[in-house]
Amino acid sequence: MPELPEVEYVARQLRDELVGRRIVRVAVSWPRIVAEMPPDELAARVVGRMVTGIGRRGKYLLIALEGGETLIVHRRMSGNLTLAPPDAAGAYPYVRAAFELDDGRRLLYSDPRKFGRITVATDADLPRVFAALGPEPLDDEAFTAAALAARLAGTKRSIKAALLDQGIVAGLGNIYADEALFRARIHPLRPADSLNGAELAALREAIQAVLLVGIAHGGTTFGRHRDLHNEAGTNLEHLLAYRKTGQPCPRCGTPIERIVVAQRGTHYCPHCQRVDAN
Repeated sequence: MPELPEVEYVARQLRDELVGRRIVRVAVSWPRIVAEMPPDELAARVVGRMVTGIGRRGKYLLIALEGGETLIVHRRMSGNLTLAPPDAAGAYPYVRAAFELDDGRRLLYSDPRKFGRITVATDADLPRVFAALGPEPLDDEAFTAAALAARLAGTKRSIKAALLDQGIVAGLGNIYADEALFRARIHPLRPADSLNGAELAALREAIQAVLLVGIAHGGTTFGRHRDLHNEAGTNLEHLLAYRKTGQPCPRCGTPIERIVVAQRGTHYCPHCQRVDAN
């Protein structure tokens, strides 16, 4: 599933390409891709509107339109957004929705597994839509060590499971949770409420660091993730622990191990990330 860096990287690309462009036509080939309304209503609310801005909330991509509407795209497991030139025909498989722009290009949403969703909300309704999400981890004012401590207080879940909870931190997923815990030297099975102040500060810093590295390299591509121009991200080359089972820890040389936490494959160094740490 695309996580915050993959979504943020595409959002930055879209900001350069879409702002000021007008949507002139919408074609939906799989109606269930549209959430909370029929496809005809979505088309009626976006056709003729100019794109005024591009944003992101957690793993959701936000395309702001004139008139106070926002097109929301959640890519989930296998969704991609691609900007296709006017003369491209039949070159993009699994397209579930297409947004034609006033310059002839098309913004294509492809999704072989059909888990992603697209919808429209009024700008005024966005706080309600995203009310369950935790703070943005790259927001220095909202995402502090104290704020993280408050959200983890009282939970006996493992810290890895807690970090996957979008109500704790918005946008983190399996890849960047593993990477952050590795950088912070925290075992993924530690109870979330057992972390002390220094560990919480280190974890906050590590979360921000791994997300920024991911964004800088276009996200992590293992399978289908591609950017707006159908290019794979290169952050795979910069991962330190995730999917490095059996390889030497870059800090101490101990082989990286894999366990299952919260039903997700989890990678850590048994020497640097001790479960009995205080």
